[in-house]
Amino acid sequence: MHSMASILDINQEARDLCDADTTSYPAATLLRRINQAYEQVVGWLINADGIWEWDDTNYTTTPIATYTLVNSQRSYTFAADFLDLLEVSVMDSNGIYRKIKQFDPFLKTESVEELYGTTAGFPEVFDLVTDDTIKFYPNISSSNVTLASGLQVKFKRTADLYTSAQVTTGTKEPGFASPWHYILSYMAAIPYCSLYKKDRVPMLMAEVEKMKKELIMHYSRRNKDERKIMTMKEVQYF
Repeated sequence: MHSMASILDINQEARDLCDADTTSYPAATLLRRINQAYEQVVGWLINADGIWEWDDTNYTTTPIATYTLVNSQRSYTFAADFLDLLEVSVMDSNGIYRKIKQFDPFLKTESVEELYGTTAGFPEVFDLVTDDTIKFYPNISSSNVTLASGLQVKFKRTADLYTSAQVTTGTKEPGFASPWHYILSYMAAIPYCSLYKKDRVPMLMAEVEKMKKELIMHYSRRNKDERKIMTMKEVQYF
């Protein structure tokens, strides 16, 4: 296993694996490929069974967001960096968040509009219209909900990607377990070597696959062995 690495270490390792320098492997190209690799690693982690709780440690906020509800507004759209909604809650008039179930058309003979389209009150279900937009049924009524910070969502999000300024500073580390930081170097080396050092590609791909398996196994085991505690406003299930 490798030790923890800053972005400068990761970049240097990628170039070393290719026998490249800053001229042959320019900073902008390397940054783009490191970020592509970073997002791919995050995809492995959050899509692996049982470890959706993973979140990039570089973020300073938890993957929970709150929004202000609007009286009689049924539709709400979320930020583009949400990969997937995990849980939707609405605050009732007593200040308690209540989890809202997603409407399942396969369990109903009527559509969501036929069931709830003309009513207003506290939402019983939400309908996922697109990947980033939901609609509540019944429609939001200010007499039944708390509008301010009344909508709370838990979500999956992508990596806290590197910027060119952070590369210059050089201290930021990837937001996953340190023994596998250098997987980004190997992944970024593959496109370069595919063009200029083809004989190295099988070794690089084999190392990436090895580290990928170890990384996913690490988080899978940790998820089973550790009890995670997250403090937040009281949530009740509707």
